[in-house]
Amino acid sequence: MNRLALFASGSGTNAENLIKTFKENKKIEISVIFSNNKDAYVIQRAINHNIKYHIFSRPDFYQSKKVLEILQNNKIDFIVLAGFLWLIPDYLIDAYPDRIINIHPALLPKYGGKGMYGMNVHESVIKNNETESGITIHYVNKEYDKGSIIFQAKCPVLPTDTPEDVAKKVHELEYMHFPKIIEQVLV
Repeated sequence: MNRLALFASGSGTNAENLIKTFKENKKIEISVIFSNNKDAYVIQRAINHNIKYHIFSRPDFYQSKKVLEILQNNKIDFIVLAGFLWLIPDYLIDAYPDRIINIHPALLPKYGGKGMYGMNVHESVIKNNETESGITIHYVNKEYDKGSIIFQAKCPVLPTDTPEDVAKKVHELEYMHFPKIIEQVLV
């Protein structure tokens, strides 16, 4: 059994999708959800599904090893970032080498890096008249969105699309592909 920890900063729609997908899976268990935002709706999703959760502060994350201790106490094998906005500290990357993955709402290396998340990405795609966008699932390293790419999926961006239209297309790709790729990486 692979025990997963999900990290999310916001509403947790990808976390919800993963929870539902792996609910009956005998090889993958969503064991705990972490958030750096006490008001994030992902916490309610954890409660709704009876999954343990932990809320942590910036000092907890960067100036102590409290998060690592919780991961180890819960025997976590793998970390999945699902809309988590902070850079992962070196000590976590060292403790989980090639066992932390992230999903990014663009075709990296374009539109990655600090501040490039959510609607910021989709607005940039529209502003730059891109003809396609998509998702990138990648391993996490010590820089924002620079880890080795595991998988990408594309969607067209039409001249009439708004950032909201692009977001909808990208979310559909996330929900379709993220669980499958996690399963492939783990099994």
